[in-house]
Amino acid sequence: MSALFEPLTLRNLTIPNRVWMTPMCQYSAAADGPEQGVPHDWHVVHQGARAVGGTGLIITEATAVTPEGRISPYDLGLWNDRQQQAFTRITSFLREHGAVPGVQLAHAGRKASTDRPWTGGKPVAPQDGGWQTVAPSAVPFADGHPTPTELSTGQIAEIVAAFAASARRALAAGFQVAEVHGAHGYLIHQFLSPHSNHRTDAYGGSAANRMRLALEVVDAVREVWPDELPVLFRVSATDWLAEDAEDPRTGWTADDTVLLAKELLAHGVDLLDVSTGGNVSHARIPLRPGYQVPFAARVKAETDLPVSAVGLITEPAQAEEIIASGQADAVMLGRELLRDPYWPNRAARELGAQPRWPHQYHRAV
Repeated sequence: MSALFEPLTLRNLTIPNRVWMTPMCQYSAAADGPEQGVPHDWHVVHQGARAVGGTGLIITEATAVTPEGRISPYDLGLWNDRQQQAFTRITSFLREHGAVPGVQLAHAGRKASTDRPWTGGKPVAPQDGGWQTVAPSAVPFADGHPTPTELSTGQIAEIVAAFAASARRALAAGFQVAEVHGAHGYLIHQFLSPHSNHRTDAYGGSAANRMRLALEVVDAVREVWPDELPVLFRVSATDWLAEDAEDPRTGWTADDTVLLAKELLAHGVDLLDVSTGGNVSHARIPLRPGYQVPFAARVKAETDLPVSAVGLITEPAQAEEIIASGQADAVMLGRELLRDPYWPNRAARELGAQPRWPHQYHRAV
């Protein structure tokens, strides 16, 4: 039996295999009007194809908890009834075809209000349909990016409440897994990292203070999410900056991630989705097959928290080895699932497991 195609149970939810789709923004929602942030046919087909292809858990793209939390004006949101209702079409289809629907709840912070990648991805000014960004500190992400407004403690509390409100909507829309986005240089990651968090109040300075927002959001989501269903947390395990004892603002590190993982476990998180980078525009990232897997493996080895691994995982044998060797409990596929929606069923056949084809496709099996 393939380890990759063994079910995984988190709380009372059993996910049919360990091949999961990582959240990938599609930048395809309406930017304004009544359809702002609402999923439509593109999102149904995009996610539905991966369910038909045998993916075990499908996590929808970063879904903003407030309009200002969108990465771009074209991102999905989950702050109103129209968005909530539209998501039910997706979750119903995924569950019908054997996949578990998950949602990634997110706030982009200082990396919000940017254009689509294929039109340049540059910041969008308020007069052009963008908005003023916010962050833990008034520090721009990169040259050419606007200076964000430093959040007050009252505004932080409002964002925490927005995560909880979106989690309630996600549950009503039929999602079975909620993931808190704390990675890739977005708001929670901005608070975690001393590179972007220069605060001197209860949300800055010490590691415990910088972790405060992450844990408050997790607590708020866990409070409204059923006990029998899992909550995940996505983390960037490193900012890819060299550690420098003389500079306390060198960035977030793998050591920090292990400490955070232990705290997240105590606060009810069921799996750590381990990625890296995204908070430092000039960081040098050594891309190679499986380059992020060692960070997941370290968290798994040093804590009791299950983990998923992501990053240039492309071959069935490679994914199988990651699971069989105990480096991770699941693999997240991104670009490979864009290239091949049926990768899980192809991998199952190669690894001697049973593909999960719908009846309509059995003539091709």
